[in-house]
Amino acid sequence: MTQRVAGKVAIVTGAGSGIGAASARALAREGARVVLTDIALAPAALVVDDITAAGGIALALAHDVGAEAGWAGVIEATLNAFGKLDVLVNNAGVAARGALIDTSLEEWRALMRVNLDGVFLGTRAAVGAMQSIAGRPADHLGSVINISSILGLVGWIGVAAYSASKGGVRLFSKAVALECAERGWRVRVNSIHPGYIATPMVEEGLVRRAEQEGSDVATLTAQVVARHPLGRLGTADDIANGVLYLASDESAFITGSELVIDGGYTAR
Repeated sequence: MTQRVAGKVAIVTGAGSGIGAASARALAREGARVVLTDIALAPAALVVDDITAAGGIALALAHDVGAEAGWAGVIEATLNAFGKLDVLVNNAGVAARGALIDTSLEEWRALMRVNLDGVFLGTRAAVGAMQSIAGRPADHLGSVINISSILGLVGWIGVAAYSASKGGVRLFSKAVALECAERGWRVRVNSIHPGYIATPMVEEGLVRRAEQEGSDVATLTAQVVARHPLGRLGTADDIANGVLYLASDESAFITGSELVIDGGYTAR
């Protein structure tokens, strides 16, 4: 244990499973106090149990990232419990697949509510809390880490709405990074772009796609793996390691950038 984020306070959304849970564990293991939020409290509470059993400090909160009032409550609870906020990981997201002409406005809006509105609301709330922290060295900036996707960098058939949401996260992150720097706010903002990661959301998506296409899951999974030059799907820990880096002061000169963790998917 190297304590790479010792003394920091972090919020991780969608922390009940997958990338969010792995990121929360990694941050806690390296010395951060972590607030885990999720639309379902029970899974996040189980991750908190794991963290505290390992000697870490964590708190679980039920949280709908698309609700403005919910963000005010999460920030207030974090400040009440730990006195400050240093890191926000906007990880909560939903996946959707469907042809453009079959996508309803209601489906579009439901996707954007979580994937893009949630990132906007969380970033706005966190920047307000972070930029006012007194007594922090000038080069120790707050860090907002927005989880996007390879499909926020390149397109693919049947995921137009999802790509729009994740592409929006990428450019939103860049614009806010510049605004924070220009205004002298002590916050860095970056995005992470995972390839296909072996998480429950991706696995469920592969099952649904196989059903839609009339193929079997094993064949479809092999096809997806083959698109990654490194020859495997990513793991939640692969992404959590990137989160840890952007949360730490090791990345103090990085803002407005994207960290692509995709096994070479977008290099083709």
